[in-house]
Amino acid sequence: MIELERLPELVDPVLIAAFEGWNDAGEASSGVIAHLESAWKAEPLIALDPDDYYDFQVTRPVVEMGEGLTRSIVWPTTRLLRARPPGLERDVVLLRGIEPNMRWRSFCADIIEICRELGIELAVMLGALLNDSPHTRPVPILGGATDEGLARSTNLELSRYEGPTGIVGVLQHAFGEAGLDAISLWASVPHYVAQPPNPKATLALLRRLEDVLEIPMPLGDLDEEARAWERGVDELASQDSEVAEYVKELEERKDAAELPEASGDAIAAEFERYLRRRDRDTDS
Repeated sequence: MIELERLPELVDPVLIAAFEGWNDAGEASSGVIAHLESAWKAEPLIALDPDDYYDFQVTRPVVEMGEGLTRSIVWPTTRLLRARPPGLERDVVLLRGIEPNMRWRSFCADIIEICRELGIELAVMLGALLNDSPHTRPVPILGGATDEGLARSTNLELSRYEGPTGIVGVLQHAFGEAGLDAISLWASVPHYVAQPPNPKATLALLRRLEDVLEIPMPLGDLDEEARAWERGVDELASQDSEVAEYVKELEERKDAAELPEASGDAIAAEFERYLRRRDRDTDS
């Protein structure tokens, strides 16, 4: 059960959500929430009761040590936090969760109830999946939306995926069934370098999120971290001729599939981001 009596009134709030687990290759999507939580100094709003949705033998609680050797237990759950990005007169609600082990429909109903209470009418859900994209090329971001009009207005390249889904797909569908707008953004993480973290994929999600919401995203050191990550993978690949040949094959396949206008679209999107950041810096 959740208690909603003490939730504050928010200004034009939007939800940004990510879940650890199946939906989070390279921890790229949960990395976005962790980054924004720190950059925007987000404050806790509410947490779901973990007894309702988690099997603690599968997703175990964690012991933490505090001052004076005091011990505390951190239970796996889903938490919502409130942030007010600098220079904006609107709130952002960050959802940081772990994919639940059971009762997904009730879980989605709880999230939607909280969003209605907070006045949230748009949610952006982040995910990351393993794919055969080369690490040397821009990270592909595919999307989904609760209706075609929303997809067009946000210039989403819609995924045609059919098959098993995770809580991101289920929650997006539940939002649509409830009459709320929801978008999903999925980063493609190279399957041959799946271990976390993947700052390049996290950075790509942040930039696409900025395009969709038209909210300047704090990038911090992610640009530098992404370049360092790519150099590290380059070095590892160069030490194995089979891996190097495989990466070269992926690059050729990717380059052959690129549309001629793709580079122009990327330049235009980057210019729009620059204008938003310039306007924000001028106002502040």
